[in-house]
Amino acid sequence: MSWLTDFFAWLAEFFGNGANWAGPDGIPARLLEHLEFSALALLLAVLIAVPLGLLIGHTGRGEVLVVVSANLARALPTLGLLVMFVLLLGSSSIWPVIIPLVLLSVPPILVNTFEGIKGVDPELRDAAYGMGLRGGQVLGRVLVPVALPLILLGCRLSAIQVVATTTVAAYTGLGGLGRYVIDGFATKDYSSVVGGSVLIVLFALVVQILFTLVQRMTVSPGVSQRLKVR
Repeated sequence: MSWLTDFFAWLAEFFGNGANWAGPDGIPARLLEHLEFSALALLLAVLIAVPLGLLIGHTGRGEVLVVVSANLARALPTLGLLVMFVLLLGSSSIWPVIIPLVLLSVPPILVNTFEGIKGVDPELRDAAYGMGLRGGQVLGRVLVPVALPLILLGCRLSAIQVVATTTVAAYTGLGGLGRYVIDGFATKDYSSVVGGSVLIVLFALVVQILFTLVQRMTVSPGVSQRLKVR
């Protein structure tokens, strides 16, 4: 368990040195940078994928886009995309990092949103139309609440992927928790490598817990019970 010893020794160094803890290379600053990159990428992915998934799932048009997106998610080389966008856009902004993260995040959200809407019981759709609801009303009042668990699952999967992959931001000279890993390898400071890796894992676990809490607060008890029965 030497890695665990290295991690606590690394933390003790930060706690023991106030300048390191509070400075630009301290854990709070790097954590905030990591959070900013991850949150921006996830927000853009949600704004792209959720409306598109709702539209395709509701109308049944463009399903091939979902299939292509699902296959693309398995083939995307994030580091390769990062290098390509750095060469194209330079490294003076965050966009060479954000764009690959968005491309990585969109497929799980799009696929789960589409499957959630498409998988709603057809009898429920017919009942909604029979009550006089129209397309947009059926989508917003009936389909989305029922599909919400799958939509949130897609967002959760993407969020965890983004948190883990934002580590590559350090390759372009930007910040984030990945700086501890990249700089640690460069200087052979392996306690920093271990410390940064553990912090990234803990960050991902916190994101997982937060999404679980959001699902419990937003998903209707009736929908949750129905999923358990299935």
